[in-house]
Amino acid sequence: MKTFKSLIVCISLVLVSQGAAAQGTKIGVLNALQALFNSDAARIVQEELEQEFSSDEARATDLTEQLNALREEFQQNEAVMSEQEISRMNSDAQDLQVQLQLISERVQTALQAKNQQFLESMQAELAAAVTDVVAEGGYDLILNVDSAPYFAPVLDITAKVTAKLNQNSQGEQ
Repeated sequence: MKTFKSLIVCISLVLVSQGAAAQGTKIGVLNALQALFNSDAARIVQEELEQEFSSDEARATDLTEQLNALREEFQQNEAVMSEQEISRMNSDAQDLQVQLQLISERVQTALQAKNQQFLESMQAELAAAVTDVVAEGGYDLILNVDSAPYFAPVLDITAKVTAKLNQNSQGEQ
């Protein structure tokens, strides 16, 4: 009986000490993609992309306006149009849609490539920023936001990592 009580006391002490140790653990949750894409470096890349694709955007806007004008003309004049006119309008509309699709695909492909290039180029900077935030904040554990089904907003260190990325990039300039 005495050994049973001693065993219970030992188990209780172990559980209490584990609880105390767990309470001292500092945990952070990070959305790395959000931290990267909210950074100043991402804004610069975004501005470059907007400049690079401004002509494509203007062309897509022009094509969309032409397509809308063609649709309006068709709706207004459909009753008095010949089969040949209807066929020509359909062909014109299809041509415009194909051009829009080609522009969209080209821009999407380029954006995906630029985003991938940006992610790859920023891996070291992200790792350094996370390391700095961990050291400054005394974190014991950092979880990826996708692996935590729920967390208190106070645990989110994404903004801190973004700020550190921005701070580190200003220090390099």
